[in-house]
Amino acid sequence: MNIDSVLNIALSLIAIFIAIVLHEVAHGYMALRLGDPTARSLGRLTLNPLAHIDPIGTILVPVILAVIGAPLFGWAKPVPINPRNFRNPFRGMLFVALAGPGTNVALALGATIVGHVLLLMVPESLNLAAPTFGSNLLVSLFTLLGYLVLFNLFLAALNMIPIPPLDGSRVLTYFLPTEGRRIMLSLERYGFFIFAGLLYLGVFDGAFRAMQGLWMNLLGNHWLFLMFA
Repeated sequence: MNIDSVLNIALSLIAIFIAIVLHEVAHGYMALRLGDPTARSLGRLTLNPLAHIDPIGTILVPVILAVIGAPLFGWAKPVPINPRNFRNPFRGMLFVALAGPGTNVALALGATIVGHVLLLMVPESLNLAAPTFGSNLLVSLFTLLGYLVLFNLFLAALNMIPIPPLDGSRVLTYFLPTEGRRIMLSLERYGFFIFAGLLYLGVFDGAFRAMQGLWMNLLGNHWLFLMFA
């Protein structure tokens, strides 16, 4: 494994770590605004990464996937939420659920804007393929921003799948009648296995390809060339 591969793995891991940590923090902040101080009282409303690390989901799984060259995903330690502190528990959980993917979409769009502004500022005469410190730094920055766009899009799409305990299930539950809500809650203990099985069968491949296509369109050929040339 050469130095370029190691650097790409490191940048991709940084990007996915930022995406999953801010996703969880967004859940906690929304819960706090709706009257639930649980996350704040437990010290989870912080950008300190140590407070959000899940040894398996934040470290082991992303590192293994990065090393073997598989598509990256991961998760941070879930922020504790007590819906009984909400005036309307189901509506509160709807807003809390939307806060995570909404933050990921905002991060993806923000990184896209920053990247394109930087592209406009880079002189056309500058040879970014030259092995200089400045060119390597710029390419690394564009690579990190590109990965931020990619992983935030994928994390938003992944979490909106309506399978417990993903955020999409909380959104769907809000619109279901009482019996439907009861069924969704009963499925939560099996949610991971259902999701893993559907993922293995390729049920979500079309949605992930759509996110990849959106990512490529957002970045454009020039940016993609800088990342992968």
